[in-house]
Amino acid sequence: VQLVEYGGGSVQAGGSLRLSCVASQNIFSRNAMGWYRQAPGNQRELLATVPRGSEIHYTDAMKGRITVSKDTAKNSMVLQMRSLEPEDTAVYYCNAVLLIYSWGQGTQVIVSS
Repeated sequence: VQLVEYGGGSVQAGGSLRLSCVASQNIFSRNAMGWYRQAPGNQRELLATVPRGSEIHYTDAMKGRITVSKDTAKNSMVLQMRSLEPEDTAVYYCNAVLLIYSWGQGTQVIVSS
């Protein structure tokens, strides 16, 4: 399975970005998926869990500032981020939550003050 994330870039604090994730195989119908990020010097952290059928769960990391949606038929999901802060600077990834596939390259987000 290949995971491709895109949509990152450089924004000023307070700005918004829309990240996308596409999988090469139909894994969204079989797995709970997640959005993650890894800031320099930090461990990778989970931002949201997207179950197969129930309500999306947001962790405290960016809760209230992100919205996740998925399109199972297209093996894709979107991370909409708003009110970005310099502390949100990181590489953002998608992957399954319980059965982790090989990590993609991620997409870099840089938030300047």
